[in-house]
Amino acid sequence: MEDAVPTNVPREAFDFEHVPDTDRSFETALAKARDGDRLGVDDAIELLTTGTDSEGIDLARKERVLEAADRRREAVVGDAVTFVANLNNNVTTACNTGCLFCNFKDTAENFESASQSDADGRAAEPRDADAETDHAGFTKTPAESREVVESAREMGIYEVTSVSGLHPALALDDEHKAILESSDRGDLNYKSADAYVTDPGTYVEQMEAMNVEGVHLHSMTPEEAYHARRGTDWSYEEVYGRLADAGLDSVPGTAAEILVDEVRSVICPGKIGTDEWLDAMEAAASVGLDTTATIMYGHVDNEAHRAMHLKRVRDLQDETGAITEFVPLSFVHPNTPLYERGMIEGGATVHEDELMIAVSRLFLDNVENVQSSWVKYGDEQGLKMLSCGANDFMGTILSEEITKRAGGEFGEFRSVAEYVEMITAIGRTPVERSTDYRQLREIDPDDPPFGPELAPAADGTPMVDAEATPATAEDPSPADD
Repeated sequence: MEDAVPTNVPREAFDFEHVPDTDRSFETALAKARDGDRLGVDDAIELLTTGTDSEGIDLARKERVLEAADRRREAVVGDAVTFVANLNNNVTTACNTGCLFCNFKDTAENFESASQSDADGRAAEPRDADAETDHAGFTKTPAESREVVESAREMGIYEVTSVSGLHPALALDDEHKAILESSDRGDLNYKSADAYVTDPGTYVEQMEAMNVEGVHLHSMTPEEAYHARRGTDWSYEEVYGRLADAGLDSVPGTAAEILVDEVRSVICPGKIGTDEWLDAMEAAASVGLDTTATIMYGHVDNEAHRAMHLKRVRDLQDETGAITEFVPLSFVHPNTPLYERGMIEGGATVHEDELMIAVSRLFLDNVENVQSSWVKYGDEQGLKMLSCGANDFMGTILSEEITKRAGGEFGEFRSVAEYVEMITAIGRTPVERSTDYRQLREIDPDDPPFGPELAPAADGTPMVDAEATPATAEDPSPADD
């Protein structure tokens, strides 16, 4: 086929049961998408591959998919491009889960104090008093988290997002800590905070600390919720209920990666499975918490896995109605174990990225907002995604750690002035939003200076002195991830 380009999938090194092979035609799938009919998994596979009847991505067919998605976006949400004034405050990089796609975490043993002894009572290898800086990781106390959020609140943030490693000392609350302390089970990934240089407190204490005077708290992924109930018979409803009482407002649907267990067994065998992730999300919704949903694609997965993932997200939304946005996250590969061990050669191509955004818009007929991640794609490609079906352009992100550690080359901060300039340059309307999209403020590009206005302490003042300073590559989007 002329004008076809190769993809990075399927990756034949993995003997997956699910492969992109259907008895559907591309034309049939595209016609359904254009007509607004609900798509099936086979339809999504045909659109993601631009037809399984040939190798590679057909560029002419791709453009037809992108056009259909852009028209659907315009019909659903119009020309607005939304963003939120937000801060990332990740509590800790300490984690023993061992996901092969991640370079955010640091093995928790590195955070132990110099006096910590091993399980046999022998003296541990000596560590510097400043051991945490030796491996570039960090753990914040609840007081430190509060200080970070209080400072950002005065700058005008609406939201604080917190997604962290699974620190062995982190328990849900004091009751959970007592249960873990008294348990003789060796499979709970628990060690007393006394063993570590810095005590992270409990999840409830961290939520209470970040619950600062009206700032929206977006935290506690399904994986973190699992960590917060380990060793108990508590339901996810119980866990999320206690977290909501502590100030949690909504739940990020990260840790989803690909919701197909044959993929999860390769890239994150230590994480919860698909069904448990879905159970946790249903529980969060049942106690009144809004959620988001993500997909992290472009590693060992293929288009069949991506389509199956979309179906599971759509089914979850049919049941809960709680998902406010869907966020495709293109795998950033350079510093990850998957790449370093030679299990993959790279991430998704630009064509795969564009099709992932487009098919997400066409398939998820019950999720209004699809996000383009400038942290993953960069400015130029991130803006292009806004003509492929996306309508949201993330947030200001006053810190960016996760993607950078995986080898991401894009920024850690996006000013409101930059948003206005970039969005108006492509002929769209810049709109500041709340986390849940229920508050929207259209911004007049001819009325500077530009700053947030929706948050409790926001009055339109630019968030930083150099409001028009470009995003730097110094330093996570709420990553998986």
